[in-house]
Parts: sequence; C-alpha cells; structure tokens
Amino acid sequence: MTVVPTTLRVGTAGWSIPAAQADRFPQGGSHLQRYSQRLAAVEINSSFYRPHRPSTYERWAASVPPHFRFAVKVPKEVTHTRRLANTAEPLARFLDEVRRLGPKLGPLLIQLPPSLVFQQGLAAEFLQHLRNSFAGDLACEPRHPSWFTDEVDAVLVEHRVARVAADPAPVPRAAEPGGWPALTYFRLHGSPRMYYSPYPQAYLHQLQSRLSSLDGEVWCIFDNTAEGAATYDALVVATGTSPPA
Repeated sequence: MTVVPTTLRVGTAGWSIPAAQADRFPQGGSHLQRYSQRLAAVEINSSFYRPHRPSTYERWAASVPPHFRFAVKVPKEVTHTRRLANTAEPLARFLDEVRRLGPKLGPLLIQLPPSLVFQQGLAAEFLQHLRNSFAGDLACEPRHPSWFTDEVDAVLVEHRVARVAADPAPVPRAAEPGGWPALTYFRLHGSPRMYYSPYPQAYLHQLQSRLSSLDGEVWCIFDNTAEGAATYDALVVATGTSPPA
C-alpha cells in the first residue's frame, strides 16, 4: 500500500485546561475553543460512557479551527457490555451521532476490555460490519495478551484498523503500533502510576522525535489527566519545547 504523507496530531483525552497551564492557552471562549488554538487533536472519552446529542457534536465541530480533529471512543455498550457481538443497534446510533462532526471527525477508538480474548470469527465479523458502515480511520486498543500476534495483525490490516501503541503496555508487543500502517495511534496513560504520572522530559523529547519520523497519519493522545499532567506533556510533544511546569 502507499502511505500518505505524515500528519502529526497531538492532544489529550478530553479538553480540560489545568490551572497550571492556563497561561499557555488563549483567554476567552470555552475550554474547547481555547484548547484547539494550541493542540490539533483531542480524544472524546465521554462517548464511552454515554451518548451525546447530534447537536452537541455539531456544536463542538463549530468551535474548533478547520484543521482540528476529534477521535471518538466507541461506547462501552459495544465493547464491554456486548463484547463485540450483536452490536448493530448501538453502533448505528453511535455512528449517526459522531458523523455530525463532519470533516473534523478523526479516528474511532475501539478500546477492548482486558478480559476479552481474541476470537477470529467474532472480531472479523464485528470489524467487517463496522467497515461496511464507516469508511474513516479506526484504531483498536486490545488489552488481552491473545491480541498481540501476527495473525491478529493480519485481521486488523484486512479491515484497515490500526492497533494502538499503549503505555503502560499489558505485554511488550503492545508498546509498539501494529495493524494497519497508514494510521499510528499512541495512547499514553501515565507511568508508573496510570492516569496520574507525568512523563520525564527526556522521554517526551525522544517521543517527539520518533513521532516526527513516522509516515502516514500519526496520533499521540495523553491520558494521564487525573492531575493535569497530560496537558503539559502534550504541549511538550506538540511544540518540541518545554513550557514552565
């Protein structure tokens, strides 16, 4: 396949702006409007827990610049409750909602529960159904060890699904991106304490260099949001410089 030129999008899970970083963003407007002036992407995680009105997605899309993109997390009804089986109804409802983002819709994120073992028939059926309904980018974050094999990567490639590179990684292979190579998607949850720990400066600068060297559509989402570290870390990687902590 031909890989498109690199587009690097760095952001956080949600668009809260911590007080410690408030002066790094424009004043005035909503948090999303301010956030979108400094970072080019965001991951909507609230869609995992509850639906949003189509008008809400339309309002969010109208709040950001033309280049900005939203990744949206697939509902837990699909991934955790139904565990990829019999998902036609909730998936159709979700897709109808997120399409209201229009051209600002980026990848859909399929995060799977740690207990979900890979079953080729089930996974292929789900991904084919999703592909029949959605032509955009897809990223999958599996967490059971059975998903990290060459055979699984082949299924993901067949359906044009990128496998997330995650930190902390449940198995060593999970730290590296896999699946469909035209999209690379990093999700950094904080280490050693998930959702809390900031990343060291040296790590962030090495990461920025690595991301800039990759081909295709490249996303890097910081999910260490519990105490605001994600915003600082994202700014370092997005700008290549270290703002005041």
